[in-house]
Amino acid sequence: MFKGILIQKDEAGYRSSLAELDDAALGDGDVTVRVAYSTLNYKDGLAITGKGPVVRRFPMIPGIDMAGTVEHSNHPEYRPGDAVLLNGWGVGEVHPGGLAQRIRLKGDWLVPQPSAFSARQSMAIGTAGYTAMLCVLALERFGVTPDHGEILVTGANGGVGSVAVAVLAKLGFTVVASTGRVDEADYLKSLGAAEIIDRAQFSEPGRPLGKERWAGAVDSVGSHTLANVCATTRYCGVVTACGLAQGMDLPATVAPFILRGVTLAGIDSVMCPRPQRLVAWERLAADLDVAKLDLITHEIGLGEVIDAAGRLIEGKIRGRVVVDVNR
Repeated sequence: MFKGILIQKDEAGYRSSLAELDDAALGDGDVTVRVAYSTLNYKDGLAITGKGPVVRRFPMIPGIDMAGTVEHSNHPEYRPGDAVLLNGWGVGEVHPGGLAQRIRLKGDWLVPQPSAFSARQSMAIGTAGYTAMLCVLALERFGVTPDHGEILVTGANGGVGSVAVAVLAKLGFTVVASTGRVDEADYLKSLGAAEIIDRAQFSEPGRPLGKERWAGAVDSVGSHTLANVCATTRYCGVVTACGLAQGMDLPATVAPFILRGVTLAGIDSVMCPRPQRLVAWERLAADLDVAKLDLITHEIGLGEVIDAAGRLIEGKIRGRVVVDVNR
C-alpha cells in the first residue's frame, strides 16, 4: 500500500482525496519508481479542483512531475537505485501521476536526475522551470541576445515566470516582470528583474499595434495578455507562448506578424522530444542559480496538496510548490 492523491468522477460528482492505494492504481509501464518529491503545477491545480478539463481518465492520480529512485526496471537504460525525474507525457492526465509515493510508467518518459540537482531541487524546477528553459532556448534559437533589448516575462510570480526571470537575468538579459501582485516587487527583483509592471496594462483588449518595446517575451498567460505583448514587441522580436492562465483565446490581429515581422513561438512541454528535454535540463544545470531556488520554492506535504491546489488556482501562491510525498 502507498499514499497518493486520487481524483474520482462518478454519480457522486468530481472529488479529490488523499487515499491509501495499492498496485492496481498504478498504470502500465516498464519502470516502477519510489517517488521522493513531486510538485504542484497550475495544470495539477486545474486537475485537482476540477476547474479545467485536464483529467481524461478516472480514477486518476494527478501530478505531471516527479523525482525518485527506480525500484524495478525492464527498461535497458535504468536499473534499481537510479535517480530519475519525469515531466509531462500525459502523466496525471491519462496515466497515473506523480502525486503519490509510487509510480509505474514507460522508461522512455524518464530523464536521469542531473547531478547538479538533488531530487528536491529538480522538483523545485519541475515542469514550470523546464518549460521556462524551453522558452529561453527558443529565444536563443531565433537569435534574440541581451543586446537586442528588454525581455518581458508575464505571470512573473508563477512557477514558469519565476524561473524565466532568474535564468534570463543570469544570462545577461534586461528582464521586465509583469505581475498582478506588484507588492511582490522585492521578490522579483531578487530573482533578477530590472523592472516590475502591473499586468493590468496587458489584460484588457488593446490596439492591433502598440508602441514597440520588447525584444522578446515569455508568456504563460495567453488571451488578451498575449495579444497585447505581440502588439508591443519590437521589429523582428520573438514571443514565446507556453500557458493559458488568462484564457485559451488569442484575440489578436496579424498586424504584428506581417508589419513588424514578430515571431510567435509555441512551447509545448508535455510531448517535447526527449533530446530537447535533455538539452533543457543540461542548460538548467548551467544557467539557473541554485541559490535562487530557495527564493522561488516552498515545500508542503502530500496531505496539504488539495488545499494548496485551490489557492494556486486563485493566484495566492507565488513561485514553485515542492511536494514531499512521504510526509
